[in-house]
Amino acid sequence: MKDLIEALQIFLKYDNPSYPTHCEHDILHISSSITSSDVTKEDIEKLEELGFLIDEEGYFYSYKFGSC
Repeated sequence: MKDLIEALQIFLKYDNPSYPTHCEHDILHISSSITSSDVTKEDIEKLEELGFLIDEEGYFYSYKFGSC
């Protein structure tokens, strides 16, 4: 749980959307209001360590945090 909380705190620096996540097919997606182009290189590296990847459109997602 610590990794998820740390990742969400990083995402919070970039936006505070009403619906920050959604889950689909065992993948946790972060709000489309936060893209990789908004996030610093250092934060992207930390998010990758915490289990988040970036898709081809620049959105963040993770397989690490459970199923739907």
